[in-house]
Amino acid sequence: MTAASTPAPTEPLPVVVIGAGPVGLAAAAHLAGRGLRPLVLETGPSAGTAVREWAHVRLFSPWSEVVDPAAEKLLAPTGWVRPDGAAYPTGGDWAGRYLQPLADALGDRVRYGATVTGVARAGRDRVVDSGREQQPFTVHVTTADGREERITARAVIDASGTWSTPGPLGADGLPALGEKAAADRVSYRVPDLDDPAVRARYAGRRTAVVGSGASAFTALAALAGLAEEEDGTHAVWILRRGIGANTFGGGEADQLPARGALGLRAKSAVEAGHASAVTGFRTEAVAPDGDRLVLVAEDGRRLDPVDEVIVLTGFRPDLSFLSEVRLGLDERLQAPTALAPLIDPNVHSCGTVYPHGVAELSHPEPGLHLVGMKSYGRAPTFLALTGYEQVRSVAAALAGDHEAAERVELTLPETGVCGGTGLFDQPTDPQQPTGGCCTAPATPRTDGPGAASGGC
Repeated sequence: MTAASTPAPTEPLPVVVIGAGPVGLAAAAHLAGRGLRPLVLETGPSAGTAVREWAHVRLFSPWSEVVDPAAEKLLAPTGWVRPDGAAYPTGGDWAGRYLQPLADALGDRVRYGATVTGVARAGRDRVVDSGREQQPFTVHVTTADGREERITARAVIDASGTWSTPGPLGADGLPALGEKAAADRVSYRVPDLDDPAVRARYAGRRTAVVGSGASAFTALAALAGLAEEEDGTHAVWILRRGIGANTFGGGEADQLPARGALGLRAKSAVEAGHASAVTGFRTEAVAPDGDRLVLVAEDGRRLDPVDEVIVLTGFRPDLSFLSEVRLGLDERLQAPTALAPLIDPNVHSCGTVYPHGVAELSHPEPGLHLVGMKSYGRAPTFLALTGYEQVRSVAAALAGDHEAAERVELTLPETGVCGGTGLFDQPTDPQQPTGGCCTAPATPRTDGPGAASGGC
């Protein structure tokens, strides 16, 4: 069954926002504040669906940095009370105490159970030039009950995040041989050990944790805590690079103190013997060994068998439903071409990522913007504050306020990210920093993971 959903000729076309996560809802708040008509399309049944999947994980940023000003203004008449700005919410807190009330305040401008399957120019595939910019967008949607709809939009803001596409185990960016066959013992999420079923999965077992960022730190710290209570529990931390001065983050020097503390907890896990580190290990295959798994590196090394594998190697954008619009993306990061040099983890460190807006987020397709974690492509270190500044600028541009769109209204804290991916096989020389003013490694997820796919 197919149904059309096109506004009457006298009704202004909406700006379609894809995703009801932190940045998508902030975009809607900014659009509404400027008298534009947002329509937020969310695949899940509630606001912050992706955030709720990591409800047990605490953010690095306090409440004062994860509430958007335009959203707070929209919430004020509802009687909403802002949480203590100095406290650090969990993903569940963020979704339940802020995102859902914000979506409720937006009312029917948010639709749930609406999966975007395609975006195009009306009557124009990506090849056609003639009259292209004069045509509105058509957003193809499948509803939760299987119906198909076409929504006509004046602009599209894609804030769908990257949570649904985690990086694989294979060091070449593709699944390792045998990774899919071992899917029942491979996870791509930080485990919630307060869940009895999840706890039983890892208690008394040997688990490989693959990754070098904040999610890996979180998993290592959690497994170390479990090891103190359950004999036989052990984590094998697998790094594609060596261990150096920067491996465990910035500690007390990190300008995001909660993240610095997390790195110290991961270091303690190793020093206490609850986790052992394997360096310069680039996984090529997962081989069965009875009821266990053996990870095999590109250089032929084979690790001792493990029972479970937790893969925390970052996220990447799903660009499949944007195949009929013209994107300008960096060939490495899959981020907007003008933004990529500002966030390239091969180059940038700490506070060198400059706040940015519509100019850096524009594509060859006018009126289309990728924002939030998705705008970073495969780059890490995204913060909610960054996304809020992005959508403030984009909304101003769509409203015709170009002066406001070009103005920077954000001063970011140093993110603690040291530049450069470093050598895979050798420790970083502490006398030769790789870009750097600080010491924490790149985070595989952010304040808006999937977002909000949100290091928190």
